[in-house]
Amino acid sequence: MWKLGRVWFALRKELALAWALLRDSRSPWSARLAVLAAAVYLLSPVDFVSDLLPVLGWIDDGVVAVLLLKLATRLLPPELATALRAKVGQRQPAAR
Repeated sequence: MWKLGRVWFALRKELALAWALLRDSRSPWSARLAVLAAAVYLLSPVDFVSDLLPVLGWIDDGVVAVLLLKLATRLLPPELATALRAKVGQRQPAAR
């Protein structure tokens, strides 16, 4: 249960970052497009794995949405990513 709480907390922060990204005029169109693609995929009845397979269909939706949101944050210029993370109260991820 504790892990589920951590996942929910992290997801809320990622969604807040995605919302801030969409609303900021400095965000590149490619990053905005990735966020919108994640939203459309989650709401679309077309899936890679059908939701008729309860667990696999939901996992599929979650994985694709998370990957698209991560892509959106990677497409941001570093200074804008830092500013948006500060705005929504996130820590900067470790450098790779």
